Amino acid sequence: MATAKIVYASMTGNTEEIADIVCEALENKGIEVEMDECTSVDAEDFLDFDINIVATYTYGDGELPDEIVDFYEDLQDLDLSDKIYGVVGSGDTFYDEFCKSVDDFDAAFAECNAIKGAQSVKVDLAAEEDDIVALENFVEELTSKLA
Repeated sequence: MATAKIVYASMTGNTEEIADIVCEALENKGIEVEMDECTSVDAEDFLDFDINIVATYTYGDGELPDEIVDFYEDLQDLDLSDKIYGVVGSGDTFYDEFCKSVDDFDAAFAECNAIKGAQSVKVDLAAEEDDIVALENFVEELTSKLA
């Protein structure tokens, strides 16, 4: 059975909800999923899973959330060749750097030689109906890359 790891950072609960939507969609596809808050796991945990997902919010003017910085830095030291990845997150279109943390993690995964499984999904604040559809499509794309 294919496995997936979701690591998330959430201040208001919006990003945790996004991670929950992705988790449920993966489980509905028969994927065994483990989901954890970013301060309770190590980036090396990603080595044990077929699909690796980060769900993060963007703080202020494009900064990574403080609680996920260590995870982000440790991720860049890994070789995730043959691992599929995806990034989702929330932000506020009020800011110039909308969901920049999503882009930062996308670039970090690419540097780790991971296989991009799907286009990132960026949600303005809380997930609404069209966002849920986009997240379900994200999961469809990710799972289509499994060998």
